[in-house]
Amino acid sequence: MSSTPLTENALSRPAGLVVSLRLLAAIVIFAAIAPGILMTAPAVAAQLASEWQLKPGQIGWLFSAELGAMSLATLPAWWWMSRLDWRRVALTAGVVFLTANLASAAVTQYETLLAARFIASLAGGTLMILCISCAAGTPNPSRVYAFWVLGQLLLGMLGLLALPGLFATFGLKVVYLILAAIMLCCLPLVSAFPPRFQPLSVSRQQPSTALWRQALAVLAVLAVLTFYISLSAVWTFIGTIGSAAGLSPTQVGLVLAAATVCGIIGAGGAALRGTRRADRLPVWLGYGLLIVSVGLLIGQPLLVRYAIAALLFKFTWTFVLPFILARVAGLDNSGRLMNSINLVIGGGMLGKEAPLGPGSYEIACLFRRAGLCGGGSGAEGGAG
Repeated sequence: MSSTPLTENALSRPAGLVVSLRLLAAIVIFAAIAPGILMTAPAVAAQLASEWQLKPGQIGWLFSAELGAMSLATLPAWWWMSRLDWRRVALTAGVVFLTANLASAAVTQYETLLAARFIASLAGGTLMILCISCAAGTPNPSRVYAFWVLGQLLLGMLGLLALPGLFATFGLKVVYLILAAIMLCCLPLVSAFPPRFQPLSVSRQQPSTALWRQALAVLAVLAVLTFYISLSAVWTFIGTIGSAAGLSPTQVGLVLAAATVCGIIGAGGAALRGTRRADRLPVWLGYGLLIVSVGLLIGQPLLVRYAIAALLFKFTWTFVLPFILARVAGLDNSGRLMNSINLVIGGGMLGKEAPLGPGSYEIACLFRRAGLCGGGSGAEGGAG
């Protein structure tokens, strides 16, 4: 351990980033707020259909614009990550996010709402990039990414529980006002971000291995993209699989609600296990259990097999994702690799969000009939 004092904003992984509570809070809270609408998509979609009388296709475009803007935030980030002070970027993005949500609450036209949501999500995507890049610079990224996932899941669950009642009283605008209020309260946390991502020590950047590390980085990006495409392909249609097997909407809703709790437990378990060293066991175990859970969905699963598959799938992916991201973070010397990961996460999830209009409305109806709320996928937003 170096005797040189470490500041709160040092982001050199070999020296070890002192992860203060303020920095951890900034990473978790901003990463949860940014995809807030996507994390509560079933409730928001149902309200858009009932209050605004939007068609499924219009709802689908609205959510696709949200996710697409969050992904597109990667493009300007490739420029500003090495040039601008991250704290100023975070402050600007936070103010834009706040303003765009206030505008979303005030508009009455679909086209204007679409534009406001695109701008809000572009700012939210910028904050998400800062969060995942900062987490990559910590000495224990798997644990930080576990909290990153956990924060999104908890916000999504609380939103799905609270929003139906709030919508009945205040209408759709309440969700945008809540996001704006949370952002206003959390703006002081932007000072916890480092001014810039500091590269790894020279000993970890040998020229002889540069080409090999670049190849590994490309493979890592492709691996995360494949993971999210597969995740979306399963979770998007898991309700349809249950219905096709003859399960009632109430049964499907109960299973999805229980799966949400399992997802929270999975992320919590990853946070408890989080380790500073490379840990392959959770990754291999996680992939194995995901394969098993998908296998259980084949055919016409009855209620017990369907429930086991859904609960195991949700628990496992939220458990394994932090370890996958942590291994990718080990290849990142500038923050740009994790910036690229933000793009591929959005690309992988876009396959889910594109048909989100009919899908979200259908799922929202299931939750309402069951009287319970089940979450969507978590880093599902960001993070899913």
